[in-house]
Parts: sequence; structure tokens; C-alpha cells
Amino acid sequence: MDLTTPALLFPAISLLLLAYTNRFLTLAQVIRQLHASPERDSSLVVRQIPGLKRRISLIQYMQSFGVLSFLLCSLSMLALFVERATEGKVLFGVSIISLALSLLLSLWEVLVSTNALAIVVEDFEHNEGGRG
Repeated sequence: MDLTTPALLFPAISLLLLAYTNRFLTLAQVIRQLHASPERDSSLVVRQIPGLKRRISLIQYMQSFGVLSFLLCSLSMLALFVERATEGKVLFGVSIISLALSLLLSLWEVLVSTNALAIVVEDFEHNEGGRG
């Protein structure tokens, strides 16, 4: 393995961290809007709170494992640069594992987010059904 192998992950990890940051900022905006809403004590909002808390935690861990992957990838490149091939390969392997954990957490967060949307749609259908 040469120095360019871990270098291939740099753009991918950077874009992934940017996507995670966007998800966090969007979630923060949703939470602030719900907090400022006069209907913040409604059953719809209350039903969404556990999912919002879970999503905050998941995004925190997604970002942490993504940053760890980036750091380990950098250390792998450093080890390979100073001709420590075994250490470089191990660091790169752990970096890939960390990246995979980050992606799995991202998938989990998407599923939790989808469940939150299902709650809103269910409430919408319930309210529409009562009017018709």
C-alpha cells in the first residue's frame, strides 16, 4: 500500500462531514422552530421529542466517528510517509472501520428522521379525516 491509497478517502470523508453538518444545522433549526412555536405543547410535538433527542445523539456520534476516521487516515498517511508500512496499514484499517460506523449511524439517523415524518403525516391524515 502506498501513500495515495489513504489519500483517496480525504475528499469522501470531507464531503461526508459536510453532509453531517448540514443535517445537524437543519435539525437545530427544526428544534428552535418547535421551541418558539405556540403549539410546542401539542401532542404532535411531544411525540416527536424522543426522536429529536435520538437524532441529536446520532449526529454527534456520526460526526465523531467521521472526524476520527479523518484523523486516522491522516495518521496512516504520515506513517506511510515515514516508511512505517505496517502501522500505516493498521491505521488505515481502523480508519475504514470508523468510517463504516459513521455511515451505519447515518443510516440509523435517516431511519429515525423518516419515523418523525411518519408521525407528522399520521397527524395530518388524522386531522384531514376528522374534517371530511
